Amino acid sequence: MPVPSDLIVSVSGIRGIVGAGLTSEVAARFASAFGSTVAGKTVIVSRDGRPSGEMLRHAVISGLLGAGCTVEDIGIAPTPTCGFAVRKLNAAGGIQITASHNPAPWNGLKMFGSDGSVLSADAGRVIRDLYESGNFARAKWDGIGSVRVPPDVASEHVGAVLDAVSIASVATQRFRVFLDANSGAGGPLGTLLLHELGCDVMQYGCEPTGLFAHEPEPIPANLTEVAPWVKQHECAIGFVLDPDSDRLALIDETGSCVSEEVTLALAVKYRLRHQRGPVVINMSTSRLNEDIANAANCPCYRSAVGEANVVGLMRTTNAVIGGEGNGGVIDPRIGWVRDPFVGMAFILSLLAEEKKPFSQLVDELPRYAMRKTKYEVPREKLPDAFAALEARWPEVRVNRDDGLRLDGPDWWLHVRGSNTEPIIRVIAEAGSSEQTERLCREAGSVVTL
Repeated sequence: MPVPSDLIVSVSGIRGIVGAGLTSEVAARFASAFGSTVAGKTVIVSRDGRPSGEMLRHAVISGLLGAGCTVEDIGIAPTPTCGFAVRKLNAAGGIQITASHNPAPWNGLKMFGSDGSVLSADAGRVIRDLYESGNFARAKWDGIGSVRVPPDVASEHVGAVLDAVSIASVATQRFRVFLDANSGAGGPLGTLLLHELGCDVMQYGCEPTGLFAHEPEPIPANLTEVAPWVKQHECAIGFVLDPDSDRLALIDETGSCVSEEVTLALAVKYRLRHQRGPVVINMSTSRLNEDIANAANCPCYRSAVGEANVVGLMRTTNAVIGGEGNGGVIDPRIGWVRDPFVGMAFILSLLAEEKKPFSQLVDELPRYAMRKTKYEVPREKLPDAFAALEARWPEVRVNRDDGLRLDGPDWWLHVRGSNTEPIIRVIAEAGSSEQTERLCREAGSVVTL
């Protein structure tokens, strides 16, 4: 059975509009394919709060049971909690039902391996091949799996995050904190974590109904109504989660949104202050993290874009922290998944240690401007486009691990082809917005010749 044309298939899962590309049949078939790779073993199933998740949950569980799997159903839970549960319960894998930051009509499946990290590209291809071939493991009548509800894994997840910081140092500050979970999966866990850290929590959308109060992607353009409330409620900081809670956006005490790139940078700053070691980020993540690692005399490595790639390089380098510039923080002591609760705990701990307003902590970081754009370029012309870009800037450092990355003396440019569209994505970072505009414009003129 071919994959529907309007279903997006990524390394670690699928995503589509419910009732169109994503149906119960598709979900059950992908779950059967996943279950066939771990037949007879335990699989964690969870979902974000989207109403369509209940329908998809039944389809996913059906596919897994038919493959002979035991299902540990942890209900509505953040994506990092699903990864945490895989390791905690010694499961063979996990499936999180979520469309991440996509709009309400969307949903999807995110799949985890036995180590609690999202599937690698190779493992993802195996699942897709099984989906298309239909060569599933099919249990006989007496070998069908069963469904169980495990103990409260969420509280254990919170406990693991708390073990990574000094609760007392944060609690003595009695921070007032604004938390916007936008009716996603992270509201209850985020609230519990902040209360355990002694914070006075101003909650917004912390019931996981999936009925979003604003557009789900936590970027400044979608937070114009929310951001002023941080100042109005006299909060020290505002935290904003996406629906499945693997990204963390920040709002300072003046009600100003902070770049998502700052989330990981501040978490890295705190982590390296307490344990020096390697840092891993992806090719499109801000140089802020390199600056912070260099200041701590720690190496900083760059992987290809994608959580699985970051995790893979973190393992290779024995990194103490890693992540991506979309607000995703990964601490291997807690899990191999982007975890905003780690980010919240680390940033509050940094605030407690520095005893400065959050806006001042941000202002003291190096200043960079980043711009992201795209240009139409057919896939078959990508090699010529990359060669032309290298010729345009022959004096810079070149990295071809993920598309093409060019590092100049005070700027970088990352250009990579889309897996789903005939476009090139161009990301530039430099000391000023004028410089990034010029870099993107020049790159565009080169690749579209």
